[in-house]
Amino acid sequence: MEETSRYFKDSENYKFILFVSGMSVKSLRAIENIKKIGAEYFNGNFDLQIIDISLQAHQAAHYQIIAVPTLIKVGPAPPRILVGDLSDSKKVLRILDIID
Repeated sequence: MEETSRYFKDSENYKFILFVSGMSVKSLRAIENIKKIGAEYFNGNFDLQIIDISLQAHQAAHYQIIAVPTLIKVGPAPPRILVGDLSDSKKVLRILDIID
C-alpha cells in the first residue's frame, strides 16, 4: 500500500477526541499532528473534537484523563486511547488499531 493511500474504508468515519491543556507548545504540536494524520491517512474523513481541560475540567474527569495530550479514538469500534505528542504517524495508527 502506498504511503499516501487512505487507510479507512469509504463508509467509515473516524471520530477522535483530543484532550489538551491550554495552548502550550505541546498542545499545539499534538493538534497539528493529529490534523496532519487525518488529512494524510483519512483523506479528511474524520471528526476531531478538541477539549482544553484547563477550560473544561469536568470533561477530563468524565473521561478520566490524567495526562495530556490524550487522544481517544471513539469510532469505529473498538475505542483506543493514546497519550503523547502523536508525532510518529505509523505508531499512532498502530496503537489506534487502524493498521497492523
